[in-house]
Amino acid sequence: MRELTVNQPIEPLRAPGQPPGSAADPVIDARGITKRFGDVTALQGVDLEIRRSELVILLGLSGSGKSTLLRCLNGLHGMDTGQATVLGQPVHGASGRQLRSLRTRVGFIFQQFNLVGRLSCLENVLIGALGRLRGPRYGVLSYSAAMRREALGYLDRVGLADKAFQRADTLSGGQQQRVAIARTLMQKPAVVLADEPVASLDPENAGIVMDLLFQVCLEEQLTVLCTLHQVDLALEWGQRIVGLRHGSKVLDQPTQGLTRDNVMEIYRRVAVDTAEAPA
Repeated sequence: MRELTVNQPIEPLRAPGQPPGSAADPVIDARGITKRFGDVTALQGVDLEIRRSELVILLGLSGSGKSTLLRCLNGLHGMDTGQATVLGQPVHGASGRQLRSLRTRVGFIFQQFNLVGRLSCLENVLIGALGRLRGPRYGVLSYSAAMRREALGYLDRVGLADKAFQRADTLSGGQQQRVAIARTLMQKPAVVLADEPVASLDPENAGIVMDLLFQVCLEEQLTVLCTLHQVDLALEWGQRIVGLRHGSKVLDQPTQGLTRDNVMEIYRRVAVDTAEAPA
């Protein structure tokens, strides 16, 4: 197995059957999404439209509804009211089979990596291909040689080809997140949803991971919706910034022309609202 090489080019990332389309095509179209957990309203009538190949950042305090919105868009959370269409597939009211089909085209990058620690980095990346395979797979050798070369190519792309046969749980946090990015690329998604992908990393590694994630997505013209806390990273990489506060959308503007002070209003107004609230 260790003789695997990366001399075979990786084919462009495009979901099976996905037409080239236009940058003006809406890839995500959400209308009036409301989501409640008991007495808590996590989302309140949120509208969001994202065009093909856009890099959109969701900003807001913890509890503002960012993660809930991502999970509504891929069907992990149901919506109380409203509707959403992702890649032409309605999410609201979709059957389990329809959602599983949609998720093969929508990559999800988690804050806590969600790798299988006891498996090698290579096998973790290969897991990203399961949505386009029939039947279970047990071990690296249960995948074709072509897929193993492909997975190694993605590890090489994130700078970790030399860690292919190392257990995932022996890597640093930044390295694990890079393996998770390679796994997402192996999935061949058209859309990437990233939920606080650098929240558990130190500033240096956070910058490295964000640079890598967004450079790859730009090169492959993927559509990205990424939640963040770091305003500076959002301004550096986002083409649009959407701000949520108390479950409502309070900002939706192109990054060009926005200043850090403009974006910080999302957070400052929370402090003002709290200070002015009656005792």
